[in-house]
Amino acid sequence: MAQPRISIEQWNALVSVVESGGYAKAAERIHKSQSTLSYSVQKIERLLGVKVFELRGRKAALTAAGELLYRRGKALLESAVQLEHVAGELAKGWEPELRLAVDVVFPTWLLLGCLAEFGRERAATRIELYETTLSGHEEALLERKVDLAIGGIVPAGFVGDPLMPVRFVCAAAPGHPLHQLGRPLGVEDLRRHRHLVIRDSSAQRSRTAGWLNETRWTVSHKATSIRAATMGLGYAWYPEDSVREELETGALKRLPLREGAERIATLYLMYADRDAAGPGTQRLAEILREEVRKSCAAERSRRDRADTPAAATG
Repeated sequence: MAQPRISIEQWNALVSVVESGGYAKAAERIHKSQSTLSYSVQKIERLLGVKVFELRGRKAALTAAGELLYRRGKALLESAVQLEHVAGELAKGWEPELRLAVDVVFPTWLLLGCLAEFGRERAATRIELYETTLSGHEEALLERKVDLAIGGIVPAGFVGDPLMPVRFVCAAAPGHPLHQLGRPLGVEDLRRHRHLVIRDSSAQRSRTAGWLNETRWTVSHKATSIRAATMGLGYAWYPEDSVREELETGALKRLPLREGAERIATLYLMYADRDAAGPGTQRLAEILREEVRKSCAAERSRRDRADTPAAATG
């Protein structure tokens, strides 16, 4: 690989001269002599065969080539500073990459909000996210593919802290035949119609989604299932948060089941190895717990307001 002919110090001299508006102020800014800065800029011009400054009246101004070199040089200096910062974080034990498996029933907006908060603190840390279904997070933990996992099952050999409850509702499009029966529905009614199922994301596909019959469509993504349901192509149990908008707009409607119309599942936060978890893993776990706590408190408050007599009577 070719070696650079211009040093970081020389690029810093050029950037400082441009941003300071001259050699004198630049010399004060970076504690170098004016002659040193002038020599550095001249060396850049000589080695690269371009003119950085030109006289316009009595003032020196950047040439078109000089403008380009200034912008690229500034970016190079910023990258060097960032590299040093990353090295410093690594020296403190911060991981360069965090890997987590999250079941798709966990609210997407909440997950992205947590990752955004972490990103504001640790912008240089890469995030590897596995969006899993059913036993997918278990496989990721067992194979040590991730540092953290969120899912409804804690696999053998691991421990998990309850993170949040998830309410599932059974829903279909308003025009679905099940809604046209005009009465509470039983299991036999459901068995006569197509059940929309999300495929287990693990390689072994060891779990099912509680199939009621053989009349089903199995898809890989939550969004596909929701879209199919709004088109009247079947019914399914969905995390209430995932279909809140569809329920509010009437694109989906809860099925009037005699039993099982709602299900509550608990999601757990699990470490692949709690003792070996680095500061980045621990900090992300803290953010997840705190943001979930605030979200659950807001949801309880919303439900309490909806259940008050004033809300009920309008």
